[in-house]
Amino acid sequence: MSDGGLYSIPRDLLFEFDAEKTHLATMKGLDVTLAPDVIRRTVRRSFRVDAPRLERRLWGLDFPNPVGLAAGFDKNAEHVGPLCAFGFGFIEVGTVTGQPQEGNPKPRMFRLKEDRALLNRMGFNNHGSEVIAERLEDVDAPVPMGVNIGKSKVVSLDEADTDYEKSFRRLFDHGDYFVVNVSSPNTPGLRDLQKYKPLSRLLGHLQNLNAECADDRDVSRRPLLVKFAPDLSEDELDAALRVVSERDIDGIIATNTTVERDGLRTEGQEDLGPGGISGRPLTERSREMIRTIYRKTSGEIPIVGVGGIFDAEDALKAIRAGASLVQVWTGFVYEGPGMVRRINRGLVDACERHGWDSIEDAVGLDA
Repeated sequence: MSDGGLYSIPRDLLFEFDAEKTHLATMKGLDVTLAPDVIRRTVRRSFRVDAPRLERRLWGLDFPNPVGLAAGFDKNAEHVGPLCAFGFGFIEVGTVTGQPQEGNPKPRMFRLKEDRALLNRMGFNNHGSEVIAERLEDVDAPVPMGVNIGKSKVVSLDEADTDYEKSFRRLFDHGDYFVVNVSSPNTPGLRDLQKYKPLSRLLGHLQNLNAECADDRDVSRRPLLVKFAPDLSEDELDAALRVVSERDIDGIIATNTTVERDGLRTEGQEDLGPGGISGRPLTERSREMIRTIYRKTSGEIPIVGVGGIFDAEDALKAIRAGASLVQVWTGFVYEGPGMVRRINRGLVDACERHGWDSIEDAVGLDA
């Protein structure tokens, strides 16, 4: 039986309990189990795939492989060390907001088992950028670590720039790259920040701040990425990409969760209330948006593909569509701790099969 098959036994048991409570309990269990350095190093050796063909260098950062953990899994940067042990090429924490907030009322995360999906309306629950910045002072990640920042719910859209600034200033020294999240469907009005004028104002403000913080510390500015929703119309995407070009944004994350529910099979899902859908229903939608962005930008801006990636085939298709890196979240829940290793081994096999010197050779082949 494969490690994926073995995982199905505890997964099916865990899936009988509340999704958010199970996630938090599992993370606490990992913290305890992997606390000793010797155990963490042993686990990391077991799950890591060392293959020069998988290495990527983007934004001045070295990624040992292209498979990362998406934001939302470790919102408060409490589990970076244990999570790194599972072979990820990079980790993204957050979403972090300027002010601490509880998020939306519970229950707010649900498994759609028949669809291999999750529905969530978490609402950026996190400890706030001041606390998380202090926590990250003690974190030394062995792989690049991104910080995903968003808007506090109590802050109006007119004051969003100041709220994002608060988080960026506090966290500047602790992130290898930053992601501006303007696409969660679970903070009222947030997706309006994807429109041309507010997006241009926000990203322009953060880029000026980026240069200021870098000059003050005599370091390079941080790579700044923006995360888009999969539900943008073509005109909306064109306007957003114009901002990306004008504001010299370093990369795009495609995509966040979708609010579309067409084709879902899980019985009773329509009674669970609003929220974003992640997992298998997002696979094709995310991949097509990656392909569209790659074509529209002529492959000149790196794309991080996220949404419905469960195995090496999904990852490879996202890369061939135009993604330089990929991220997982819901797939990691359904497929278990051996998932990243299986994906990376599959990507190595693909390189050997196609005669690619590097997985980079596959980027955009099907765009």
